[in-house]
Amino acid sequence: MRLRPSAADLPGQAAGNPQLAAARLYVITPDASADRVVDIAVAAQRGGADVIQLRHKALARGELLELARTLRGLITQALFIVNDHADIALLSGADGVHLGPDDLSPRSARKVAGDRLLIGVSASAAGAVPPEADYVGCGPAFATPLKPHKGVIGPAGVAALTSRIGVPVFAIGGIDETNVGQLTALGVRRICVIRAVGDAADPEQATRRLRAMLDSA
Repeated sequence: MRLRPSAADLPGQAAGNPQLAAARLYVITPDASADRVVDIAVAAQRGGADVIQLRHKALARGELLELARTLRGLITQALFIVNDHADIALLSGADGVHLGPDDLSPRSARKVAGDRLLIGVSASAAGAVPPEADYVGCGPAFATPLKPHKGVIGPAGVAALTSRIGVPVFAIGGIDETNVGQLTALGVRRICVIRAVGDAADPEQATRRLRAMLDSA
């Protein structure tokens, strides 16, 4: 069964995407070998991830495109997002791109991609969210070694941003099975994880456990 909406189902991928609206668990792949990235992404999809993002800072762009195309062919039940690179997202047929401060601006990306891509951005609790953004990653919710110099805003900071904007907000940063409850207790129902799945001995089961925690909340 095809769960990912096609272009014919919606006026544009970015306009009222019901799959994004229903998403709760967002998994980002680690900087690992291509085979390991594929294994983690497939396991996360089986485990119930709603969104899977390819994030790999070490690969050359050609290799990243090849990996993105491979994942696009395998990820059919979750939204597939490419980190940083709108061109690779478009060329691979991804559902969206997540843009950082050093990438194309969301406005420029929208001009290039039109409604073919969902556009995600990162924001703190007090940060401005551009009107072109379809969703936001907000954090760090907890301390994380991936961004040790970025100030932790905590679960309350994520909840504050969630309450004031109208697009989906995914808590990110240091989230694992031990602290998801701190977020759900404040009404945060969307999370984004990297190490909690990517470093797990069994990524599929780790995804299932996180998903169950969100669903039970």
